[in-house]
Amino acid sequence: MRRTLGRSGIEVSALGVGCWAIGGPFWQGAQPLGWGEVDDEESVRALRRALELGVTFYDTADVYGTGHSERILGRAFAGHRDEVAIATKWGNTFDEATRQATGSDATPEYLRSAVEASLRRLGTDRIDLYQLHLNGLPIPTALDLVDTLEALVAAGKIRAYGWSTDFADRASAIASVGPHVTAIQHSMSVLEDSPDVLDVVEKHDLASINRGPLAMGLLTGKFTRSSTLGPDDVRGIAPDWLSFFQDGRPAPAWLDRVAEVRDALTSDGRTLAQGALGWLWARSPRTIPIPGCRTVAQVEENAAALAKGPLAADAAAAVTALFSRG
Repeated sequence: MRRTLGRSGIEVSALGVGCWAIGGPFWQGAQPLGWGEVDDEESVRALRRALELGVTFYDTADVYGTGHSERILGRAFAGHRDEVAIATKWGNTFDEATRQATGSDATPEYLRSAVEASLRRLGTDRIDLYQLHLNGLPIPTALDLVDTLEALVAAGKIRAYGWSTDFADRASAIASVGPHVTAIQHSMSVLEDSPDVLDVVEKHDLASINRGPLAMGLLTGKFTRSSTLGPDDVRGIAPDWLSFFQDGRPAPAWLDRVAEVRDALTSDGRTLAQGALGWLWARSPRTIPIPGCRTVAQVEENAAALAKGPLAADAAAAVTALFSRG
């Protein structure tokens, strides 16, 4: 399965790999923002295995692990750069030495310095998709960055750009004025649909990059009411925006929702995770889910969903019926 990355003409696999988790622990003050300790060697093996299995789209951000995720991604694909499309993000500031996220900066000056820093960490001469990483940034402030982004395209530093935002008005605003806008990254999964943003990407011929397609792990089926997460994991001390986990455990109401959709997602022999990915592909021909990974086994399970394709119409309709009941 292949996708064209919006109006850029860049062809990628219909499945991507999200690289937040491989950045390892980082914090904002005492708040963990990573996914706990990580084995860099296993991360490299997992990324290379994904490419072997036909996955060509990799999404990271400069702040993940305060630069560490970008470095691991660059290491994994050294010598294979032309075989993959790399997306990264900017807008959050951080201190690599202390692994602390320190704030945000939406100025054109910071944008120019951030792209150069990401190019160095990734070990590449261009970024295929460069995304603004400030979800709720005011629209006028975001639009002030378009001229600088266009200059970076002209200079060959980036091939296209987009916004990681869950707000349809923000997505529409930048798509309307940015000639090389090609994608909107937004939260979307079986548990949380995103019809308003999907309408925008359809209207403007963009790609829909699905952040959290497995609901932060809930749609892998590995969590129960007794599961706990560590204090260096963002899910273990969940910030307000992360509703899937509470007090270091999966939120019971969301576990109940997973149980409701399980049969529909696994009815044709898929695993729960594969069914969740298949639902996203059935939802729109523009979707590119980017499940995270930390192990080769996770990559292999997710990549196997490519051969199965979109969820069958009757199974997808069953999930939609559950949505309509709230």
